Amino acid sequence: MKNTVIVPKILLPKSNVDMSKWSVIACDQFTSQPDYWEQVQNYVGEACSTLKLIFPEVFLEDSDKEQRIKAINGNMRDYLQGEVFDEFQGFILVERTTPDGQVRLGLVLAIDLEDYEYTPQNNAIIKATERTVVERLPARIEVRKGACLESPHIMMLMDDRKDKIIEELYARRGELQVAYDFQLNMGGGRIKGYKVVDCQPIISKIEALLDKDTLKKKYGADRPILFAVGDGNHSLATAKECWNNIKKTLSVEQAENHPARYALCELVNLHDESLQFQPIHRAIFGVGEEFVKFMADRLTKIGGDSKVKVVYADKEYYWSVSDNASDAIADIQQLMDEYNSTHKGMTIDYIHGDDHLLGVAQSKNAVAVFMPCLEKDGLFDYVVRRGVLPRKSFSMGHAEDKRYYLECRNIDW
Repeated sequence: MKNTVIVPKILLPKSNVDMSKWSVIACDQFTSQPDYWEQVQNYVGEACSTLKLIFPEVFLEDSDKEQRIKAINGNMRDYLQGEVFDEFQGFILVERTTPDGQVRLGLVLAIDLEDYEYTPQNNAIIKATERTVVERLPARIEVRKGACLESPHIMMLMDDRKDKIIEELYARRGELQVAYDFQLNMGGGRIKGYKVVDCQPIISKIEALLDKDTLKKKYGADRPILFAVGDGNHSLATAKECWNNIKKTLSVEQAENHPARYALCELVNLHDESLQFQPIHRAIFGVGEEFVKFMADRLTKIGGDSKVKVVYADKEYYWSVSDNASDAIADIQQLMDEYNSTHKGMTIDYIHGDDHLLGVAQSKNAVAVFMPCLEKDGLFDYVVRRGVLPRKSFSMGHAEDKRYYLECRNIDW
C-alpha cells in the first residue's frame, strides 16, 4: 500500500538565479489590488521568476486569459528544459520569518491525491477545511492541465499536539544542508530552507497520527484524519480534478507512479505558536445602504450577542452576530449569498487585513465587512464532526505572511 506522504524530487533554482525575484506570493492574494502585482512585475522584470508560472487571480476577468495561460505553460517548459533548476530528492525544512518577526516552521513534501477529497463529509484522511467554490476551478485547471511544473502555495495542517515532528527536526537543523536563505520581496519577511534526506523516520511519525486511540483521545471518535488544508485548497482541488481526468486514461500500473497523482505542499503544525488565524474580510461591490440594512435586519432576527463592524461611505454600522465565530461566519456568508442571488450587479471579494479592506472600500466604494476570527484549536474537531466551514472562513496569518512560490516539481509524464 502506498504512503500518503511521498518523498518528492524537488526542483530548486540554480545558484545564479536571484531568489528574491524568483519567489512571489500566492496567486489568490491582493485580488482587488492590481497595483501590488504591477509592483511585483516591475521588480521582477526579465529575471527568472515564479511570477511567470502563475495566474494571479486579480487578472482572471481580463480578456487575455487564453494568451496568459499559454504563456505560463510555455514559460514552464522553457524553465524545465533550460539551465534553471537543480534536482533534489527529499523534504525541505522551512524556516519562515514573517514581517512581524515570528518564525513559522514547515516541511515541504508531496501527498497522494488519492487520499484527499474536498467534498463535505467524506472519509478521506486529507480534508478541506472550507467549502470549495467550484466556479473558481476552471481557470486553474486550464493552467495545470497543460503544465509540466507545479509550485505550491498549499499549506497543509497536522494536529501534532506533542510538537514532535517538525519541531524536533528543526532542533537538529545544524546537521542539515542549507537549500536557500534570502529576503522575500514586497515585505514578505525572510525564508530559509534545509535539505532533509532521511525522510522515512519522519513519514513514520506522521503516520502515527492516524492511530485510532490517538484519534479518539483528540476528537472523541476514531474517524480518520491526517491533514487538513489550511491554505491553497482550490489549488489542491485543481490538482485533484486534473488527476481524476488523467487516471481515466491509464492502466493500474501507470496510475501507481504517474507524477500527476501527487501534489507538492508545505506541512505546518497547527500548534506552531507563530501560526495565528486571522479573519478574511468581505468587500462587497455594487451595493449600498439597502444591502447594509438587509443584512442588519436579517442577522438581528437570527440573534446573537456579538457585533461585527461594517463601513460604507465613511459611516460605521454594527451587525449583531452569534458569539460562535464559525456560526457567525456561516450566517453572514449565507445571507450575502442570498442577497447576491437577486442582485446580479453585486460581487464579493475576500480581503486579508483591516487596512487593506478599508483601502479597497474607500477607493472602490465598497461595503467593508470586518469578519469574526475563528479559533484554531477547534478546527480539526469541527472538520471531523461537521465537515467544511463556509468558504474563506479564516486565514493563516496576514496577506504578507502567506506562502511564496519557491520549490517546484516536474509533473510531466
